[in-house]
Amino acid sequence: MNATAHEPDRAPVECVITVGEVEITDLYPYLRSVEVQMSRRAATTCTMIFDTFRNEDGEWLVEDQGPFVPWKKLNVEAHFADHTENVMTGYVREVKADHPPNMSASSVTVTGQDDSILLDREHVRKTWSTEREQMTDGRIATEIAQDKGLTAETDDGLENTSLEQDETYIEFLKKRAEANGFELFFRDEKLYFHTPRLDADPQPTILVYAGFSTNCLSFQTKFDGHKPDRVRIVRAADTGTDPEAEVFEPNLPLLGSTAVNSASTDLPSFEWSMNRPSGATRAEVDARAQAAANKNAWKIEATGELDGALYGHVLLTHETVEVDGVGSTLGGKYYADEVTHVFSLDGYRQRFKLLRNATGQQP
Repeated sequence: MNATAHEPDRAPVECVITVGEVEITDLYPYLRSVEVQMSRRAATTCTMIFDTFRNEDGEWLVEDQGPFVPWKKLNVEAHFADHTENVMTGYVREVKADHPPNMSASSVTVTGQDDSILLDREHVRKTWSTEREQMTDGRIATEIAQDKGLTAETDDGLENTSLEQDETYIEFLKKRAEANGFELFFRDEKLYFHTPRLDADPQPTILVYAGFSTNCLSFQTKFDGHKPDRVRIVRAADTGTDPEAEVFEPNLPLLGSTAVNSASTDLPSFEWSMNRPSGATRAEVDARAQAAANKNAWKIEATGELDGALYGHVLLTHETVEVDGVGSTLGGKYYADEVTHVFSLDGYRQRFKLLRNATGQQP
């Protein structure tokens, strides 16, 4: 049916998959679904499910003729009507063939992972920083990325007087990101290791109840008031015998006009104490406490689903996005925490989880 003069152009979104830099054109007719999961706390992964069958020579379509071999380069893109955007870059991790009693139901599931998998191949024992030769965590992350053929975007982070590694690169970097309160993720062959970027330009707007311009199929919010407003650290005094306490308030930019804390109630500030990690320097303790305060400030959580064809873009984690149509209190800028991209016979859907540390519109 042709669209009316008032309806938006809803051209279908094509999922374009390349393996080893070759598009899998011949296998598209047998592709059931593609799901790419993005999260701020885990690697980006891809799951592709194919129908498969055996020909008269005893060869199976995907297993024997297909290009899927572990460690081959993998790229997933969304092709819109007038442009293409990348969804995931990484490598084939696992190929699983399923042959049930009914041969016609046979399938092959291919799993991929982003470039973080390159940093999970070897156990490394190394001294990175000493009192004589101190290194920042940002410089260490950059050197690791370059060693694996990746570029890097990093903040300096903590300067270490003593730092040793006894694990894989990815496990080591996860710990250093936690110590600094940094984001750690991989996208388009680049390693990102820095504080959340909340001041950058937001992604295209999510539109709820916007008539023919609507691109959001569902939208729900939850306001968790049982998260502390600040974090307290108690430590031995530099002088004297009485312990000293230091309080850390959230310091990330507000994604709205009013912070979601206890200031607007008659209750005292909601405060939790945090134990000092064993062996951590004072700078690291402060960084961890600040990160905990910032994490607890995400009191508003929104979940929902986008029609990818109407949205016209790939929604990404670790970036902000505007939401319009849910009122002056809950409308405004959010931070994308999780996004699951699904390509299937039902079209292109994007399920999301967004976070917010304020209400109201930004000035």
